[in-house]
Amino acid sequence: MKKDAEVLIDIMKQEDLTEVMAIEKQSFVSPWTWGMFEKEINAGQSQCLVARVNNGKNHFICGYIIFWLVADEAHLHNLAVLPELRGQGLAGYLLSAMKEISKQLGIKAQTLEVRENNKEAIKLYGKYGFVVKGRRRNYYSDTNEDALIMWADV
Repeated sequence: MKKDAEVLIDIMKQEDLTEVMAIEKQSFVSPWTWGMFEKEINAGQSQCLVARVNNGKNHFICGYIIFWLVADEAHLHNLAVLPELRGQGLAGYLLSAMKEISKQLGIKAQTLEVRENNKEAIKLYGKYGFVVKGRRRNYYSDTNEDALIMWADV
């Protein structure tokens, strides 16, 4: 990504789903379906955001985040960035947006589950204040992998 590229965090819309689905399919062993994204866009407790890049030549979605706001918690459900743009801070922009929205709404804590073998994601979440507080055995039915439960203060 060019240094002068502008990144805008925006609300995910129905018309974004073609680009979102392309990122989803490149990012996960068991990707969400189109219908799952539609359901999230329309769910009252769900916050669906995209990161849009304007690099001067074109505009495109480079990542997204979906999280729920329930009681006094923000629960991360899905986060992905285009594979060729990973490691450039885009996931951090999205996590920071989640934290800022949570803070504005008086949310006190953030939580997520992550595959125990997803070392890059665990490292990223740690950078944003998340710590492992538990484990869900065989949480991921596609691989029978455990999930680590991570928490962070807002």
